[in-house]
Amino acid sequence: MPAAVLDISALESWLWEAACIIRGPIDAPKFKDYILPLIFLKRLSDVYEDDLERLGPSSRFVDQDHKLVRFYVPPGARWSYLQQQTTALGELLTDAVRAVSRESPRLHGVIDIKDFNETAAGQRILSDDQLRALIQLLSQHRLGLKDVGPDFLGREFGWLGPAFGWRSAFSAAIDAV
Repeated sequence: MPAAVLDISALESWLWEAACIIRGPIDAPKFKDYILPLIFLKRLSDVYEDDLERLGPSSRFVDQDHKLVRFYVPPGARWSYLQQQTTALGELLTDAVRAVSRESPRLHGVIDIKDFNETAAGQRILSDDQLRALIQLLSQHRLGLKDVGPDFLGREFGWLGPAFGWRSAFSAAIDAV
């Protein structure tokens, strides 16, 4: 069950745990390339769910009319779908962020910066187990409209960003949601 409040202390802890999951195969300066797109995808998915709830019965038209929601999140990119997957996670996550980028061109180069199926020396950089653990961890907090303030993530990442080297990578994009 997602936690109700994501304050600065919880955010710091959450990010630290995410970094620990991928520590080892990835150099610390590159943590942001993996973690931030997933947090942003989680935020978009949660806000999308909020929009569907706000629309009520009209939400059934969203797949035909994407203008009914702030950002359209294709079915295969929705967090609820990704949480249920257990194999080929690198490919699924890469496809998910690219699908969101195609639907929202202003997110191109922001959310789709990483190939989660990337290899080095013929081996996947992050295994499905690591990606699954990252998805489970990021699922602990809901990032919808009622869960965090409209500028909470942008403000907090602006403050936390230098500590993690993430300021330029994320702050402008998160303000769009």
